[in-house]
Amino acid sequence: MSSDFEAYEQDFGTLTAEITNKIGRIPKLAGEEKTQLVLNVDKQLEEVRELLEQMDLEVREIPIQSRGMYNSRLKSYKQEMEKLEKDFKRSRIAYSDEVRNELLGDDGSSSESQLIKLREERAHLLDNTEKLERSSRRLEAGYQIAVETEDTKAEARTLQRQDQTPSERSFPLIKDSFYL
Repeated sequence: MSSDFEAYEQDFGTLTAEITNKIGRIPKLAGEEKTQLVLNVDKQLEEVRELLEQMDLEVREIPIQSRGMYNSRLKSYKQEMEKLEKDFKRSRIAYSDEVRNELLGDDGSSSESQLIKLREERAHLLDNTEKLERSSRRLEAGYQIAVETEDTKAEARTLQRQDQTPSERSFPLIKDSFYL
């Protein structure tokens, strides 16, 4: 099983390297070429998400004694994915000087204060988006913990029932009848 995980790790490394390269090129492009590259990166990010899901499933199949090491590696890969997604969002809205000037109608006479204000607003929007994403991730993590806790409790109850003898299982019923 760990060999499957390691194969997924290699695929993850290859994909993220390609994505990082493409993300660096996005702000320098314009028009159809930029649109195609953005779509390509978006598709590759989806592949990475699916790969992380496969890795998560593999970790769940690994014996508990070895699972901690794989969980920590998976967690670092998820953090790397989050960073890639942030970089991708920023690269999509980052424009070359020529495109920026065209969008802002900058013919060299726009005031510096307007540009500063636009940059501040953009930074504020990015910060709020990141806060929202962090909150969503925390909610998802909390939900996952709740599901895992329920699974663990059910498994513990099953194991406890298996350890009891038939008379011990029926004892609570006899005990309750004395109080009637």
